[in-house]
Amino acid sequence: MLQFPPWKLGLIVLVLLWGVILALPNVVNMSGAPGWMPKKGVNLGLDLQGGVYLMMEIQADEVVANRLDVLSRDVSSALTTPASDRIFNLPEVKGRELVVRLTRPDADGNFRTEDALKRLQKLNGPVGGVIGGAQMYEMRISGKDTITITVPQAAEEALLKEALGKTMTIVRRRVDPEGVSEISITPQGNSRIILEAPGEPDPQRLKDLLNRDGRMTFNIVDSSAAAIQAAQAGAVKPGYRLLYDDQDIPYLINNIPEIVGSDVANAAQSFDEQNRPQITFRLNGNGARKFYETTAKNTGKQFAIVLDDKVMSAPRIDEPIPGGNVRITGTFSQQEAIDLAAIIEAGEMPAKLQFLDQRTVSPTLGQDSINAGYTAALIGLAAVAVFMVLVYGVLGFFAVLSLACNIILIFAGLSGVGATLTLPGIAGIILTIGMAVDANVLVFERIREEQGEGRSPWTATQAGYERALSTIMDANITTLIAATILYLLGSGPVKGFAVTLSIGIVTSVFTAYVVTRMITVGYMKLIKPKRFGI
Repeated sequence: MLQFPPWKLGLIVLVLLWGVILALPNVVNMSGAPGWMPKKGVNLGLDLQGGVYLMMEIQADEVVANRLDVLSRDVSSALTTPASDRIFNLPEVKGRELVVRLTRPDADGNFRTEDALKRLQKLNGPVGGVIGGAQMYEMRISGKDTITITVPQAAEEALLKEALGKTMTIVRRRVDPEGVSEISITPQGNSRIILEAPGEPDPQRLKDLLNRDGRMTFNIVDSSAAAIQAAQAGAVKPGYRLLYDDQDIPYLINNIPEIVGSDVANAAQSFDEQNRPQITFRLNGNGARKFYETTAKNTGKQFAIVLDDKVMSAPRIDEPIPGGNVRITGTFSQQEAIDLAAIIEAGEMPAKLQFLDQRTVSPTLGQDSINAGYTAALIGLAAVAVFMVLVYGVLGFFAVLSLACNIILIFAGLSGVGATLTLPGIAGIILTIGMAVDANVLVFERIREEQGEGRSPWTATQAGYERALSTIMDANITTLIAATILYLLGSGPVKGFAVTLSIGIVTSVFTAYVVTRMITVGYMKLIKPKRFGI
């Protein structure tokens, strides 16, 4: 039926009105608009507003070495006797191997390596936690007093895949902690990551932000002057290491951390009583409990907060501290405090990033692309409008009106879903302008045939819309399937094109079949034509 019930007509008008409201921020500054109205337009991609492109890589050797380093702590616990008497030297990571050397032979000179190996096998789990899968570590006796632990190839591939996913998450948390910058992070192969940060003016800041390992620990400090002087002279106390803060003040730090970065729940930049930037963070339940126990046992001692082997702060413990709320004060700027908070909250990198490629896209080039796309869209719209009016007369003019509504709805859709518009996305909009009138052409040709058989404009229009619907849906659904596959399998520019094309297909069907028909029905009720000039 051609007629529109009042509720359906109201719904169509509401959709168009809401589309106009969503699209307004793209052409008008909405900063002073009421709170319920959208303030932000379409997010522009790297190629349209400039920014930074980085290609990074994680090294498999370092991923394996880091995993073995973590395992060494468990090895130490597993080989320590109930009487807390160690029977081994500290495990040592040598490249891709963890070497454990036993130190206490029995009366027969046997180091009991078989018994030690059985203890260590309890630390060995399946790759990826799948029961029945390959083992994570290969453990073997390589000498009468030595056990060597390595990571087999299957486990190495699983570790690299896990490290790549974790690294991508940490990169996103560090670069965009609020989740509003519309950065693009995509994997490339098994070990590479591509980061695109639109609108970022300083590539070095991003590299500095991502170069930090992010290993955060809380360690007890030996503050005796004699021990510190001896350490500076080269005689470091066993179990300790000498670290410095930003002021080059030395601290003798216990190697065994009391709290680690995984105990941090969240971190943020704030200001102290003198309005100076500081970092505040909250420990999770386990971390808060350990923090309270540590401060209770070590009253009067200094407690160092260490980030990547640099002492951030070393306050003195005056009393047990409950609650797990901690703050770091210093001489850093607000941006440095924001970056450090992002690093702390994001966590420790599974491996250091190697930067393979760096590009900076100029905002001027992006503006040139926008201007070129804008010009191409106007020319395409004008050409389509002239063609439709010349061939289909007043119905063609109605199609042009619905095409204008279609473009508004495309930008409303992009703004509504938070999609990022790229140069290929502009190409998708221009392509949509050409495709948007396809459905109208199918309907108008059917109306022309019905009129040729002597039917009135009402019956001809009704037959045209009813009989062309299946063809319109078939054509657009197949295109939508192709666009969906592009989105799922593509990346970067291809995804941008697919998003714009998908939104354009949906809005094209709506405007061509619903909006054009609504305008046509209104025209026939008002003018009552005896025949369409097509």
